[in-house]
Amino acid sequence: MSKTSSMGRGMLALLAVGERHAENFDGGTVADISARLGKDRSQVSRSLKGAQQEGFLRRTGQREYSLDWSILTDAQLVTEQRLKTDGLTALEGLASETNEACFLGVLSGNSTVTIGEQVPDSANLVGSWLGRPYPAYCSDAGQALLWDASDEEIRKILGDVEFINHGPNTPVSVEDFLDRLNRARARGYSIVDEEAEPGLYSLAAPIRDFKGEVAAALQIVGPKARIDPQREAFAVALGSWREWLEAQVGGRPQAQ
Repeated sequence: MSKTSSMGRGMLALLAVGERHAENFDGGTVADISARLGKDRSQVSRSLKGAQQEGFLRRTGQREYSLDWSILTDAQLVTEQRLKTDGLTALEGLASETNEACFLGVLSGNSTVTIGEQVPDSANLVGSWLGRPYPAYCSDAGQALLWDASDEEIRKILGDVEFINHGPNTPVSVEDFLDRLNRARARGYSIVDEEAEPGLYSLAAPIRDFKGEVAAALQIVGPKARIDPQREAFAVALGSWREWLEAQVGGRPQAQ
């Protein structure tokens, strides 16, 4: 057999173990994996042993092969680095297309924090938001960052939050926030219309990582008078750069 075909068999065996984890099993025996793949047990056994020797798998006392989670830790670190480097490229591209301020944010507890920004001179925004937290319930990135969270999870995250009025349209409760989030999901991107600040308007979309989880949010932020009339065109640009950045960080859709 060729080296390529041997590598291909090893990858199939590795993915099969990952599928077992996704189904809430601790791992899989040679018999489990060979049955899933419909392959000869001796061939699958060689593939699994090879993956173990390379550090991708470990073998338990029950003779099950499971993923070596240190691999995922390394992948997470790569994702975080890619968000900072390729994220800047996405921000530059999006800001160039829209001539508006563009940001990349992450979730920290019940707040959002900006980790990247690109503000063209035409945006007329003063100061930097890098590293500054803002309440998730009314921030430009909040809905996008909580995109995949269940209602129960969101109620826990925002349960102890006081919904202070930051703008004329700030959500007044968790249920109000959930209603806006559900409308954003149906639309495909969030709109924060004078929720964070009077006159401020933004569009945002979630960025998923290799686990299918929301790792960041890409945002266009500016005066409502400028962005609202161009919302549809800006949404197309936002979606395009979102897809590009997700591809760079190995993003994939959330598992159903």
